[in-house]
Amino acid sequence: MSTVTKAPADAGAGSEAASGHAAPGHVVRDHAAEAAEVAADVEDLAQALGYRFADPSLLRDAVTHPSLMGLERAGRKGHKGPGIAYERLEFLGDRVVGLVVAEWLLERYPNEREGALAKRHASLVRRESLGRVADAIGLGAYLRLSPAEALSGGRANRTILGDACEAVLGAMYLDGGLEPVTRFVRQALAEAIDKATPPPLDSKTTLQEWAQGRGKPLPQYEQIERSGPAHEPLFVVAVRVAGMEPVTGSGSSKRIAEKKAASALLRQVGVQVDD
Repeated sequence: MSTVTKAPADAGAGSEAASGHAAPGHVVRDHAAEAAEVAADVEDLAQALGYRFADPSLLRDAVTHPSLMGLERAGRKGHKGPGIAYERLEFLGDRVVGLVVAEWLLERYPNEREGALAKRHASLVRRESLGRVADAIGLGAYLRLSPAEALSGGRANRTILGDACEAVLGAMYLDGGLEPVTRFVRQALAEAIDKATPPPLDSKTTLQEWAQGRGKPLPQYEQIERSGPAHEPLFVVAVRVAGMEPVTGSGSSKRIAEKKAASALLRQVGVQVDD
């Protein structure tokens, strides 16, 4: 993060602020924007992860949001990370978490078929689950955001938190291999994997099976509204099943809104699902 040289707290400093001009060697910044950009020390994040990084710059990259790329490029010679933002580490972390969870499920449920394991896997690695992991370690406080992104609520944005969580785990993998990632993921998701019995039901699949079992056509989904800013949209989707009134659901993506709508319709007919 850039260092800001502050003027002495005297009458001269006050006159500089009033005139809108800085004395030589001093930088005047918008205080709200400056406060929004400040992130907590990544060394504290490493402690929350229970892992000491040999290359702390990897963790710094993992919490650097793309919104900061135009303001600060952290490329360094000989550096293993991308040196810009967390997107490449997120790409890696997504695959690493998927592998760790898949291996864990094979150990935990040795007699379960592939289809049931796939449902459990999808439940554990989805963005909502990783967002809860991010909350548990207070990841939002460590995100390095542009002032605009921070002021618009970026530290609490569920998409950003899920993506950054994957990036942090990707950084951990690059730094220390699979063992520390496996240890952290198993600890962080221990409660979630225990709750995944019986295999979690996907509301859209369950609704489809419910409709077909009664001789009805497949459910039809229609987006009826999209609102909110580009970085935090809200979708409203209606689901229709023959012979029934349409039911709506909303969410931060079209997929989530469809699942919410399917869940709402299933509850109307007395079927409970996990999402």
